[in-house]
Amino acid sequence: MAEVEVKRVRVRGALTKSGLYDLDYAYNPYAGCSHNCLYCYARYYTPFREVSENWGRVVYVKSNVLEALSRDVKRCKRGVVGVSTITDPYQPIEASEGLTRRGLEILLKGGFRVSIQTKSPLVLRDLDLLSRSRHLVDAGLTVTTLDQSLAKLIEPGAPPPLERVKALKILSENRIETWVFLGPIIRGVNDSEFNIRRVAEVALETGSKLIYDYFRFKPGMEKRMSPLTARYPECINAPPSWRKLVRGRVEEICNELGVVCEPAFPEKGEKKDTPTRLTDFY
Repeated sequence: MAEVEVKRVRVRGALTKSGLYDLDYAYNPYAGCSHNCLYCYARYYTPFREVSENWGRVVYVKSNVLEALSRDVKRCKRGVVGVSTITDPYQPIEASEGLTRRGLEILLKGGFRVSIQTKSPLVLRDLDLLSRSRHLVDAGLTVTTLDQSLAKLIEPGAPPPLERVKALKILSENRIETWVFLGPIIRGVNDSEFNIRRVAEVALETGSKLIYDYFRFKPGMEKRMSPLTARYPECINAPPSWRKLVRGRVEEICNELGVVCEPAFPEKGEKKDTPTRLTDFY
């Protein structure tokens, strides 16, 4: 994988209003993501043009984001903060920068609830902090597949799925509320009963809820998705009939296993008694 170029920028604020119905705010200490997942459409929501046009190759570090966050927690009403929604908060640059950890410290001290979503076992570095504030924390690990070769194809810069599973188990053992994000489910790629069952079994083993979502194609994604479309020609199509089939498959397997599951986004007319989590970015 090509080396990622890291640049530093200054920002006016750190907390942004979330467009996701179950989150009040988002904290994204970085712009861009070196995981470089083929299916990711976060680039379309990133305000930095250079990052968007060079997704996976350029990452911005928000150099003053902690100062901005300290101001924001004083002026914003307390709520649920997604960490993060358009970047992975524990991508490799976090190991040296620590903007996620220090941001969590500020948010938790300010009484905000945080919902973490990542593909990285680096989240375990912050286990001490998360354990101290477990009443304000939940953590989700994205597991699209347990097939390592497939994961390497669709998520070339991300940690192996088994490392994510190990991290999830440790979080759960430490009584952190956990969830598995099975998403995006891509037609012909990871939508088989075998793949879904294996991921659902991870949720069972860790006492986690399973949240699922489908691949959402955005115009302009054809080039990024070409390694997949060459092998799986129908992968960018997700007709309602296929979604209905997949939903039935996921819910049948989860019911059989006794795993709580729900879609990331409720269907029209549906209401959720409890919030679901996040996006299919990470």
